[in-house]
Amino acid sequence: MTHDIHIIGGGLAGSEAAWQLARRGFKVRLSEMRGSGEMTPAHQTDGLAELVCSNSFRSDDDTKNAVGLLHHEMRGLDSLIMRAGEVARVPAGSAMAVDRDVFSAEVQRTLAEHPNVTVIRERVDALPTSGATIVATGPLTAQSLAESIVGATGQDRLAFFDAIAPIVHHDSIDMSKCWIQSRWNKRTEASNEDGDYINCPMTKEQYLAFHQGLMDGEKTEFREWEADTPYFDGCMPIEVMAARGVETLRYGPMKGVGLDNPFDTSEEFPQGRWPYAVVQLRQDNKLGTLWNMVGFQTKLKYGAQIELFRTIPGLENAEFARLGGLHRNTFINSPLVLDRQLRLKGGDHIRFAGQITGCEGYVESSAVGLMAGLMTAAQLAGREWAPPPRTTAFGALLSHITGDAEASTFQPMNVNFGLFPPLHDVGKKVRKEAYTSRAKADFAEWLAGMEAVPA
Repeated sequence: MTHDIHIIGGGLAGSEAAWQLARRGFKVRLSEMRGSGEMTPAHQTDGLAELVCSNSFRSDDDTKNAVGLLHHEMRGLDSLIMRAGEVARVPAGSAMAVDRDVFSAEVQRTLAEHPNVTVIRERVDALPTSGATIVATGPLTAQSLAESIVGATGQDRLAFFDAIAPIVHHDSIDMSKCWIQSRWNKRTEASNEDGDYINCPMTKEQYLAFHQGLMDGEKTEFREWEADTPYFDGCMPIEVMAARGVETLRYGPMKGVGLDNPFDTSEEFPQGRWPYAVVQLRQDNKLGTLWNMVGFQTKLKYGAQIELFRTIPGLENAEFARLGGLHRNTFINSPLVLDRQLRLKGGDHIRFAGQITGCEGYVESSAVGLMAGLMTAAQLAGREWAPPPRTTAFGALLSHITGDAEASTFQPMNVNFGLFPPLHDVGKKVRKEAYTSRAKADFAEWLAGMEAVPA
């Protein structure tokens, strides 16, 4: 079968993109490496859309939860992943969990039976030089193709080691204990008026207790296929630094020099003394709703992270959009290398989709694959594609990975309300419901407009 579009990768994103294109009448060649004699270190089968880790698609609550809202929007677009998820669904309370074997088999059966889809078991070693293409090879992209992507994007724009620092919702930070300032009051043209960092000061006693907590906290172990991935200086886990000596962090990411604590003033230090140690947070999105804990990539287990990080002054009630982690991964710096329609800058016949774009999670990966399919369908039909509003889960996620995230600190992230344009005129107790209500109304209007346009 001659094809209109070549999709590389038969995971969640590639399968969803193939479905969206096929049901709109386009011929799809879906290349999947597994089943050709090749296998990744993490997969167990050659089934399309195999779930490698958890069997959960997380919360299905579309009234108070961002991922549940994403489920709602995907269902509105007849998502294959949501369809198969319902077929394979198992009890999980308010979450959506599936029988992973039934789920993968349902995705594979649906695509195999569609006359517009041809699944080819083959390894693709290089980006195609022409023809509409979607690359959805996920976080375990084969080395040869990864090298081709490096050639197209630049060596510094593809990560093979995912060093993740926690991200905190700004409105959960107690600013009565913190202050905003850049070290030595240094400014750039892009600096905020008062500075670029939120500073959480620590006394000697607080610091020593925090250091001991890092040493004692329960940590996750590398999986076998990650174990030979070396640490890089720029992504050293904070507990590894702490193990080098009790003072190491005070001369690294927690140094207090050049920062004047306004809560510790005296006649001698009218501007405030330098704190014994400090935890800095840096703005992580253009909306200013998410702040990254600088230098806090960690292998602490999630429960240990929450318990320990809430001992930091100002973060006692912190709500985390993402917790820290460190593992092998492959993803591009999407805000730098992709345009707003997921196309590679300088090679606009190629789109990227799924986790390789820097989204995190099964549902988010599928959603980006779905959008890549819709964008490509519009392009093949010769019409403009209207993006979903940024107030929707689709729009917020797409905006984040294609330009709204800070490229210098870009890391994979799940969908969360911190990615949405903020609501300033509603109380905190009803804010989540307000986000979902606004999103549903805007999504319905966008969907009606899209359905009025022929494929």
